[in-house]
Amino acid sequence: MTNSTQDSQGTAQPMRLQRYLARAGVASRRASDEMVATGRVSVNGEVALVGQKVVPGIDVVRVDGKRIDLLDVSVTLMLNKPAGVVTSMKRQGHERIVADLLPLERYPGLYPLGRLDCDATGLLLFSTDGSLGHALLHPSHHVPKTYEVTLNGTLLPEEAEQLRQGVKVEGFAAQPAEVRVFGKRGNRAEITVHEGQYHQVKRMFEAVGHKVVQLRRTKLGPLELGDLGLGAWRQLTDAECASLHALLQDAQGDSGNLR
Repeated sequence: MTNSTQDSQGTAQPMRLQRYLARAGVASRRASDEMVATGRVSVNGEVALVGQKVVPGIDVVRVDGKRIDLLDVSVTLMLNKPAGVVTSMKRQGHERIVADLLPLERYPGLYPLGRLDCDATGLLLFSTDGSLGHALLHPSHHVPKTYEVTLNGTLLPEEAEQLRQGVKVEGFAAQPAEVRVFGKRGNRAEITVHEGQYHQVKRMFEAVGHKVVQLRRTKLGPLELGDLGLGAWRQLTDAECASLHALLQDAQGDSGNLR
């Protein structure tokens, strides 16, 4: 997916510094603003200002002294996250982190588009286009996410129906979910939710009396994990990127905001 910071003649156009840093995969736009405000960012050797504009390929942008360049082509990867791995690009202690599993030497600007709990597995996206993450994670877009869960007991038909109708959990009312029960004991289920609240799936099952023992994300919007091996990654195809952007553009009603 090509960079969209050029006009029809291929001339680089000015863009806000926070957007530049987000597109480079440094951080979200909000976090980028905080970096600028605390003096961590420079442009052409001068301390940057919040709201400042830069011209990609001409102005030299640095964060903590490290030069930050935009790739000519943005890259988005899918990872099948194993359990016991923290969704973080920076190590805080001795824990395993997702950065250990990614080709950061090839794509240094990769940034996680969302997160999974340490004990959860499955589909997790990373991109060098931070603005894609901003759009994907915006609460108004309601991107569907599908999970396979293993519970500590049988999910009764009436309990599954409660989830389909929407349940109240502490702090918010979960929207109606799509639920399919399977397994010999009826203790496994597939659930599709449209919000992105903290520990949402676990809290929804707790609301109907069950603890989630295992959780695996299998789909995110139009993307499917498929047979991607545990701990493995792959680059999204052009068709997958297009379908993801189309979903987000439909959700926000303005394709220009994605760029």
